Amino acid sequence: MKRSTSFAFGKLAFTELGLAVLFTVPFAALLGACSGAAPAVAPESAEPESAVDPLPSWNDGTTKAAIIAFVEGVTEAGGSAFVPEAERIAVFDNDGTLWSEQPLYFQLAFALDRVRELAPAHPEWQEQEPFASVLRGDVSTALSGGVRAILELTMATHAGMTADEFDAIARAWHESARHPTKDRPYSELVYQPMLELLTYLRSNGFKTFIVSGGGMDFMRTFAERVYGIPPEQVIGSSIVLEYEEGADGPVLRRQAELDFVDDKADKPVAIHRHIGRRPIFAFGNSDGDHQMLRWTAAGEGARFMGLVHHTDAEREWAYDRESHIGRLDAALDEAETRGWTVVDMAADWATVFPGVEAP
Repeated sequence: MKRSTSFAFGKLAFTELGLAVLFTVPFAALLGACSGAAPAVAPESAEPESAVDPLPSWNDGTTKAAIIAFVEGVTEAGGSAFVPEAERIAVFDNDGTLWSEQPLYFQLAFALDRVRELAPAHPEWQEQEPFASVLRGDVSTALSGGVRAILELTMATHAGMTADEFDAIARAWHESARHPTKDRPYSELVYQPMLELLTYLRSNGFKTFIVSGGGMDFMRTFAERVYGIPPEQVIGSSIVLEYEEGADGPVLRRQAELDFVDDKADKPVAIHRHIGRRPIFAFGNSDGDHQMLRWTAAGEGARFMGLVHHTDAEREWAYDRESHIGRLDAALDEAETRGWTVVDMAADWATVFPGVEAP
């Protein structure tokens, strides 16, 4: 059964928290030759392999040119900007950078759906906030409690089960849930240009990581299928896990307690802890990514810092400095001052979502 979460929003004020929180189809050129036959001759109109556009959903311009120039510079053996392959680390925020995040983080939509599913086993929720407002369909009131309300919803819906059970629950949600206004599966609301960028970087020896405020285990349920990023290269917020000896063997049980929130100044901490190398390439979209970009920029040698600026109200959403979700203010100022690359979604992207033609 397909599910669509409906949201009722007035002026919703909640702070950005990394607990609330695609599919790239790689292609290959197939060459063949028949034994004993003359070599095939390409027609005059065929483009040479070097002319194939690695970023076809990016409009030609300074942004696309900057990305390609950086990649070519750090991969040119003997060049002044050359970076050994082992050091080509690229990190990406997830919400608002690789997929959409409006009208609220997708992982929070998952938590709200879980509240509705679990409600029959919790009759007390009919009178207990923030659950009562969720069950009435009044999400604005439910989230008016800010971080505390989000934590209550998250712990009630993300804890108590084993790690394997949570994995199965999250995967099932991705298969059935649909975005309330776009009417597409959430994992289809990924950015086609960023999928191409991930593929382009990996084809040039980069190792790509997600470093996001979203739940690490939640993102690991779709990141490999959607982005081509394996679970061991997904870094995010987490709750406490405890080892237990169950009747059928050992399990890891999820506890209703925060372990790590991967947001703002803690993103460089997580990068050092999990990767052990400073990135040379970093992409974000909000002030929650500011320190990650600053950490990347502070290294020696060639560096690339990028921000996705949501400027396209027609195909996606337009928001920045005043948004309660994905607020982009201080990082935007520093990007303009220091010459970081800012992606103007409306101008720089010919296509936003996979399978959707440009207007």
